[in-house]
Amino acid sequence: MYQERGSRLAGAVVWTNVPDGARPGPVLPDGCMDLMWSAGRLLVAGPDTRAHVPDGPAVPFTGVRFPPGTAPALLGVPAHELRDRRVDLADLWPAPVVRRLRDRIAAAPGTAAALEEVALERAAGTDPPDPLLREMAEALGAGRPVAATADGLGLGARQLHRRSLAAFGYGPKTLARVLRLQRALALARAGVPFAQTAARAGFADQAHLARDVRQLTGMPLRELLGGGQRAEEVDAVAVGVVDHGVAHPPEGVPGLEFAVVSGGHEVVVDGVDVGR
Repeated sequence: MYQERGSRLAGAVVWTNVPDGARPGPVLPDGCMDLMWSAGRLLVAGPDTRAHVPDGPAVPFTGVRFPPGTAPALLGVPAHELRDRRVDLADLWPAPVVRRLRDRIAAAPGTAAALEEVALERAAGTDPPDPLLREMAEALGAGRPVAATADGLGLGARQLHRRSLAAFGYGPKTLARVLRLQRALALARAGVPFAQTAARAGFADQAHLARDVRQLTGMPLRELLGGGQRAEEVDAVAVGVVDHGVAHPPEGVPGLEFAVVSGGHEVVVDGVDVGR
């Protein structure tokens, strides 16, 4: 079972994930990096560009998830070097330092609190995060175009790309795409219909949303949500539900023209035959 709470470290989240017999879900791209403890090891999860599916036997994990752009300064390594990777902290920090931290966490009565304390101590000895990086993440997270974000920050395109790689692990276009995915997931999980989710999150249309979700997570949006919204999807086009030969458009999708032919056995959407 997964649980999380806000951290005393500004913007961070402390989480635990204890196996409960259910199939573990994928870890989705979110622009963040994590310091983790599991089976006596300290690990770092780099920024993901695709869904990460844990392999091997299910074991408990505890972690501190740092807000986008803040972990590289704390860890002392550029984010792009850890992109789509899980590495031992001893690969990044001196082995004696990591060994002392491992012993300390293993002896602590509460693993989550001990790991959070390590993050707090590291942050106290590090310069505060560059406010420009926070502004970049906030602008792109709000759906502002990359070019407008660069202009607003007083950076050229190459400068923005270089800063983004070091802080977030990928360029600003990929960062914007990942943050847009997170906006869409938040809306969809709140019950907003998919078409409205696409529009409000900044996608061109619902088909664009469906493609991006599949590319970044490896599964359709409805599956990510546990089947919470009903719609028939064919080639990433929402076509509604056919009931007794009548095609009903999905809620909140204006402008789609439906036609049922051959006694209700075929559905045509905007002139496109989407099959039997």
